[in-house]
Amino acid sequence: METKSENASFGGVQGVYTHASEACACDMTFGLFLPVEAKNGPVPVLWYLSGLTCTHENAMTKAGAQQFAAEYGIALVFPDTSPRGDGVADDDSFDMGQGASFYVNATESPWARHFRMWDYVTSELPDLVAREFAIDTERQAITGHSMGGHGALTIGMGLGAERFKSISAFSPMSRTMDSDWGTRQLGLYLGEDRTGWAAHDASEVMKSKGFDGPVLVDTGTADQFWDKLKPGALVAAIAERRQQATFRLQPGYDHSYFFVSTFIEDHMRFHAEALYA
Repeated sequence: METKSENASFGGVQGVYTHASEACACDMTFGLFLPVEAKNGPVPVLWYLSGLTCTHENAMTKAGAQQFAAEYGIALVFPDTSPRGDGVADDDSFDMGQGASFYVNATESPWARHFRMWDYVTSELPDLVAREFAIDTERQAITGHSMGGHGALTIGMGLGAERFKSISAFSPMSRTMDSDWGTRQLGLYLGEDRTGWAAHDASEVMKSKGFDGPVLVDTGTADQFWDKLKPGALVAAIAERRQQATFRLQPGYDHSYFFVSTFIEDHMRFHAEALYA
């Protein structure tokens, strides 16, 4: 692992690190905020998964989460959104390929060699972070925005309360199996057999499994991608499952990081209550 940068932030340290990934067969970069409490021992951790076209840097610099992570003594991990590099498969569209992994383990050519982001986010990177930093692996939570909200929900529910104390999402892709943001991508990554897609559709996972813990979702009523996100499908799945969840529609807010930064304090408090329960 190579340290790219470390900066003092709210009494803690915001670092950026690069390492060779076996899962993705390329070098991967991630951001990590450690609060001052990490100097004295392991601290709980919140995973933040970002959306289409983003890198590790977008949420790290725009969400404003470090201030509240420092207040609650929580580490923040900002993984990249996909494998990258000259030898990594890509697509001309912004919503497929590099920057658009959908957090799946691809099975189809040419994606299968590098696009194993489910394994990277759920196994390889957590193992690395726990080995190199003062992280309490018994106290983990997960959140994300847009494609990252989809990832937070599917990974959070997929691994369950045995891994995560709480799940939240900002304007998540909620119904990927029949959306402009999902149908093409899951078909190319996973093949045309839709039975393999359900584990990567937040509404389907909510209906079939749910989560034995608290869930918080925020979406703006002025979100310009409302029709692609399909929030109604997630609301219906929550009701059908009778899931312990809070789903909030925020009047006038769009899909941007102005929205995320407005409500990040609420999400940090939500996760702190679960992580320190």
